[in-house]
Amino acid sequence: MYKNVEKFFAIYDADPALQERLCQAEAAYPGSLEIREAVAEHVLLPVAAELGLPFSLLDLKVYETKKKARDHQDVALTEEELAQPLEEHHYWLLEHGWEFAKPEEGSCGD
Repeated sequence: MYKNVEKFFAIYDADPALQERLCQAEAAYPGSLEIREAVAEHVLLPVAAELGLPFSLLDLKVYETKKKARDHQDVALTEEELAQPLEEHHYWLLEHGWEFAKPEEGSCGD
């Protein structure tokens, strides 16, 4: 399903109407916006499912973690690449204090 996240955000990045729809849905969300997993679960995931691209919160977490790692790699850029404006990225979880952490080994009743 991780591929569905990539496909969904490719559509999202290219579709201002979809961006506005999600912005309005987030603004109308009745719960706490600080609880980002709940916001994503009740705002983002249903829209993705409607588009035929269902994915889970775990898929979203993995996608955002990998994307952030790629975006922050130390790579040599050409002069042409340096002259281009930086891409803006929107993270549903990472921009709001969520960080991916592996569970402690042995914490599941061992």
